[in-house]
Amino acid sequence: MAAEALGGLTLSYPGDMASVLNVSAYLFTRIDDPTALRGALRERAGEAGLRGTVLLAEEGINLFLAGPADAVRGFLDELRADPRFAGLETKDSWSDAVPFGKLLVKVKREIIRMDRPAVRPQDGRAPAVSPDTLRRWLDRGADDDGREVVLVDTRNAFEVDYGTFAGAKDWRIERFTEFPDAATAHRDELAGKTVVSFCTGGIRCEKAALYLRDEGLHAYQLDGGILGWFAAHGDAHWDGDCFVFDGREALDPALAPARSAAGA
Repeated sequence: MAAEALGGLTLSYPGDMASVLNVSAYLFTRIDDPTALRGALRERAGEAGLRGTVLLAEEGINLFLAGPADAVRGFLDELRADPRFAGLETKDSWSDAVPFGKLLVKVKREIIRMDRPAVRPQDGRAPAVSPDTLRRWLDRGADDDGREVVLVDTRNAFEVDYGTFAGAKDWRIERFTEFPDAATAHRDELAGKTVVSFCTGGIRCEKAALYLRDEGLHAYQLDGGILGWFAAHGDAHWDGDCFVFDGREALDPALAPARSAAGA
């Protein structure tokens, strides 16, 4: 098992065959004209030989890209040279093949659809809890003030079925636009507790935490999402794998393609 330190996280990958760097990243930041930006990003990523998806909206950017490590990092360095994207942080993993068939750069109304215009993380994100802090809370069974901690899975039901945190709330939603109504319906069971929303890479739980706080709940988001947790703490308090939206299908807590997904 080889390992590499990236973005403050040490990521493991099996053997020398895993030479493709996969990155997922998002940033809520104001983009006045995402259509004008689309062409430039499409050209840069195409010239770098990258494949995957980049979503742009007035609220920010969401991307999933894969390719040779130097090419991926070069593209990200150029992107971060734009002050709007200077704070872009990636979740990284490795594979022995590019898990995307082509490159797509799209403009959307939202980079993650919630259909709640009042929820605007580009104007200020909800408080976040780090993987280390959450690990301490889960190990002791309460937060630092002694409050019960409740984990809320913001992902779709089929994703949850691949794996989730032990004891996490799963409201069996089929799409993220259903989350607000589900949260409102379950508000009373969360009242008086410390609520931590989580998702694959952080983008959904960022909006979810803002909505939960608007409902008057003591809510945080898990910084870095499940992939950040895997990088920091592996399978601690976790059951199963993590579904990802690419050809690998799922990653295990070592951030390697899950054996069940690979058919091994």
